[in-house]
Amino acid sequence: MDSRHIELALRKQKLQLRAEAQRADITQRLAGIDGALDRLDSLRDQFAWAKDKIPVLSVALIVVLAAKPRLTLRLAKRAWVGWLLVRQVRGGRLSALLPTVVPLLRGLLALVRRRLESSEESGSAAPRRRRTG
Repeated sequence: MDSRHIELALRKQKLQLRAEAQRADITQRLAGIDGALDRLDSLRDQFAWAKDKIPVLSVALIVVLAAKPRLTLRLAKRAWVGWLLVRQVRGGRLSALLPTVVPLLRGLLALVRRRLESSEESGSAAPRRRRTG
């Protein structure tokens, strides 16, 4: 065989070995992304399901609004505060956001703790006392 052919064959073999190493490296690096992409696909499927069921979900929302007006107002207030927080974060003023978030998180944790304790004691949530005055 010609020395030029041998040199080309060796060069080809080195390139093939390097390409195989690069493929293995890429597969290893992309292994973590696969799970995230699966989660995104399932989230997209759930949004597609909700889009298909908009009339049913709208009727359910109207029933909850009519049956539980106080719950609706509380949820609307929380959504408004959440929207304001998101707007502040998008504006880049995270330091201004912290004094607002900490009390909200403490209140939320206290509420969850009270609900869990009351459901453990009686098996269901205790009735709330109404404020007078």
